[in-house]
Amino acid sequence: MEKLKVNAPVNRLIGRMPKIGIRPCIDGRQRGVREGLEEQTMGMALAVAELLSKNLRHSNGLSVECVIADTTIGGVAEAAMADDKFRREGVGVSITVSPCWCYSSEVMDMDPLTPKAIWGFNGTERPGAVFLAAVAAAHSQKGLPAFTIYGRDVQDADNREIPDDVKEKLLLFAKAGLAFATMRGKSYLSMGGSAMGIAGSMVNHDLFEKYFGMRVESIDMTEFVRRVNENIYDPEEYKRALAWTRENCPEGKDYNEVPHTREQKDKDWEFCVKCMIIARDLMVGNPRLAEMGHKEEALGRNAILAGFQGQRQWTDHLPNGDFLEALMNSSYDWNGIREPYLVATENDSMNGACMLLGHLLTNTAQIFADVRTYWSPEAVKRVTGRELEGAAVDGVIHLLNSGAASLDGCGMMRKDGQPVMKPFWEITPEEAQACLKATEWSPAALGYFRGGGFSSTFGTRATMPATMYRMNIVAGLGPVLQIAEGQLVDLPVEIYSILEKRTDPAWPTHWFAPRLTGKGPFVDVYSVMNNWGANHGTLSYGHIGAQLITLASMLRIPVFMHNVDPEDVFRPSTWNSFGTDSPEGADFRACAAYGPVYGRR
Repeated sequence: MEKLKVNAPVNRLIGRMPKIGIRPCIDGRQRGVREGLEEQTMGMALAVAELLSKNLRHSNGLSVECVIADTTIGGVAEAAMADDKFRREGVGVSITVSPCWCYSSEVMDMDPLTPKAIWGFNGTERPGAVFLAAVAAAHSQKGLPAFTIYGRDVQDADNREIPDDVKEKLLLFAKAGLAFATMRGKSYLSMGGSAMGIAGSMVNHDLFEKYFGMRVESIDMTEFVRRVNENIYDPEEYKRALAWTRENCPEGKDYNEVPHTREQKDKDWEFCVKCMIIARDLMVGNPRLAEMGHKEEALGRNAILAGFQGQRQWTDHLPNGDFLEALMNSSYDWNGIREPYLVATENDSMNGACMLLGHLLTNTAQIFADVRTYWSPEAVKRVTGRELEGAAVDGVIHLLNSGAASLDGCGMMRKDGQPVMKPFWEITPEEAQACLKATEWSPAALGYFRGGGFSSTFGTRATMPATMYRMNIVAGLGPVLQIAEGQLVDLPVEIYSILEKRTDPAWPTHWFAPRLTGKGPFVDVYSVMNNWGANHGTLSYGHIGAQLITLASMLRIPVFMHNVDPEDVFRPSTWNSFGTDSPEGADFRACAAYGPVYGRR
């Protein structure tokens, strides 16, 4: 295999990456009060900017930029100056810092579309905590929810260090806020329509417009046929892509009783490679097409996320979209190692939305899967004669889908000797090659896909932390999110091979063991499966439930099921006013009261 290059970070979409605006607020009284606070106040802002700039990157690999107000903010005029600078600089997230009392309603951030947090210094010399409480009350009264950050331990006035608990909340808020701001103005590209009656593929424009600040773009599937027939793709890239595919994507076992001929399979490969190039061009455009005379097609749809209908009308006649979905969702192709292109199989936009949230929060590729089967310990022993052990001892959920599982999920990447999934800029060429080598491409099951094609065949042969989550729309309620943290587990081959053969062994498979709490839907693994809201779920590497909850509160999407530790949940302070006895109920009431951010303009 030819060694893959690592591509430099680049913004593929139209629009600047959002920046973080930092607002150092101060007691505006001159002649002895303000003067003594200038250095400490601006020092807090500089420290926060350094923390965030050093520790955060956008999902495309570009560095996160912080913009600090030109002066400390002691009143309305200076607040307006900061707002003006932030608009010019493209700020999408706001953090206010202060070590002292300030005139809350005069210095607060009033932008209704910007996620906002306030860090009030915990010191005894000045009442930073008093300002924090006062400005939080002002935000609540004005209907502008804000996240409040207050260190647990008292600091000396001359201490310029950011405490660890404050760092954790600043980073959590900032990453979620950047995800919120990054989605604004982008598109969901619906390639086709509804797949097999799946509700998630009945793309809801209101969801994307009112909750994410995005638009929905739709094309008919015949656009793929037109571009294939009229050669509207880069012919040089196609030749290179086909050669790379033949070298790096070996065919797997053909399980069909009456398989396609070798000639037909070769034609299918050519068609599948062309479709992947076309899907990418539809999402983000391609200047090469303009050089060929296709100026309209060269522009793309500014799509940060897409969905491919496939079944059934397309796949009953033409090769399936499994190749383009799996490889686009992965962090590499014939052009090298790069940011994944997010594509939801069966045009399930609800699962696609989850993939987008997870990618923006973790910077990693995502796994799209059917939530297929709960295997109890008893059922496993009956079928295999063996007992589940380790993380799988209480049973596992089999996650399986022919489409959009990124190859990154095979478990071949390493960090400190442990299997992981990484942001693309951390993936080595050797790790990318290992993922490709661990994957075969079995001819499509012709009972499902009469038009042929190829499905990625691999398993997650590693145990690593993961979070499964799903968003659904409920009539009269709106979008809701559910989250389950747990482990992807590598079952012994004696169990794995038997269970896999009971379904479609040509599809990528993952075994998930949720972390149990002994309560509610997490009393056992069966209850997690039984309470899942749809046939699909998204998997992200790591335990990201807290990040998802923070981002969901910014989007005003309530979370109805999660196993995140209560002390790790971080929402706007005003959520407490909706009830402290039941945080889940308070979340629903707060989201209903405030409504979607973009829905009340």
